[in-house]
Amino acid sequence: MADAPLSIALFTYSTRPRGGVVHTLELAEALAALGQRVRLFALEKPGRSGFFRPTSVPASFIPVDERPDEEMGDRVTRYIDAYVGFLEREPGPGHGFDVYHAEDCISANALIRLRAAGRLPWVVRTVHHVDDFTSPSLISCQHDSIVGPDTILVVSDWWRRRLAEDYGIDAQIVHNGVDLERFRPALDDAAREAERAKVGLAGSAVVLAVGGVEPRKNSIVLLAAFAQAAPELAATTGRRPVLAIVGGDTLFDYRDYRTAFDLELERLVAGGQLEPGSVARLGPVEEDRLQSLYRAADVLAFPSVKEGWGLAVLEAQASGTPVVASDIEVLREYLVDGRDALLVAPDDPAALSRAIVRAVAEPALAATLRAGGLATARRFDWQSTARRHLEIYRSLPGCSRGDGTDAPPAADWGMGSKSLGPSDLRPSSPTIPRRGRPDSR
Repeated sequence: MADAPLSIALFTYSTRPRGGVVHTLELAEALAALGQRVRLFALEKPGRSGFFRPTSVPASFIPVDERPDEEMGDRVTRYIDAYVGFLEREPGPGHGFDVYHAEDCISANALIRLRAAGRLPWVVRTVHHVDDFTSPSLISCQHDSIVGPDTILVVSDWWRRRLAEDYGIDAQIVHNGVDLERFRPALDDAAREAERAKVGLAGSAVVLAVGGVEPRKNSIVLLAAFAQAAPELAATTGRRPVLAIVGGDTLFDYRDYRTAFDLELERLVAGGQLEPGSVARLGPVEEDRLQSLYRAADVLAFPSVKEGWGLAVLEAQASGTPVVASDIEVLREYLVDGRDALLVAPDDPAALSRAIVRAVAEPALAATLRAGGLATARRFDWQSTARRHLEIYRSLPGCSRGDGTDAPPAADWGMGSKSLGPSDLRPSSPTIPRRGRPDSR
């Protein structure tokens, strides 16, 4: 007898194309394709309408306004309160989900508070990576979101070991995937040049970076490496080198780091080491434009100092783009230097520069990296990821049948796809604890 479908709620902190949001969307769609009943929940800022790309999975959006000068700790608290206020409204027995799965510390803390109030049975949380916060409120938010949930998932063995050593958490690994239908290679050099023209980079030797300008993405080191590589890229390709940086919409305040990046860029241009306009900061882009950028790129430069897994690496490989990445443990779980990527020390701009030049200027190496990268990307698909999640979900108490009958009553959480206005939200109850239970795994 086949298992009945599960009713699954997936929660994320944004609608923009960050790694955790991409993971949430892809997982939701893969679970729905397996016949599960899935609903997405996300915070949404003014002026936006839904996720960064269309999805067939129904979703509810919780509005949060922009406050540019707000302290980060206050912002996180406000976002958690907005989530709790939304999820508390209109209680109605029998409308709960079988699974409540948070993909970030904000939604996890909201669910933990609701669980403590008896509003839901258990919390699943995916920890993509652990940040090095200095703010006490952010440290607490992150800590509680790791020790509080009942089941913790990670996307790599590196983070499984880190959580075991640092938190005493026995996490389960579920790797990321990549959509090979959306991310696919250009047919040949002519098709790649057509993609360059499509994104406004015709005649350019394109070094692509995905993730915006931030400390974790090692953007200033990448800028130094690109400045060193640019003359040789121009000489060997006969094209104008361009560093195209995609993304950058984030919860955190990286203004100081971005100012330092801008000042260094100005210095390099003023000193004649870079041509004006050779660094293109494209910001968040639509999904179809991102696909074209991957196919247009001569190389993906991914010198991160910390990653949960590196979704952009798989997307680039699936797109037939050679990859130069950091030689860090989490990436070595699936990348092999010289086979499907070139791996370099993230703190060595000269080594990064040499690797970028080699990946672009040596045709035989580029062909090897393209073929090896495609083979690696084909090992990871979202359908397998979804099936593994289902195995874990069904191990939760009351989820083996998938009919929700063993779950306690819960709120009817906005089952229409709509964004609520401020008048629809009420503040969270002061009796609901703000901290998770360290012994609640």
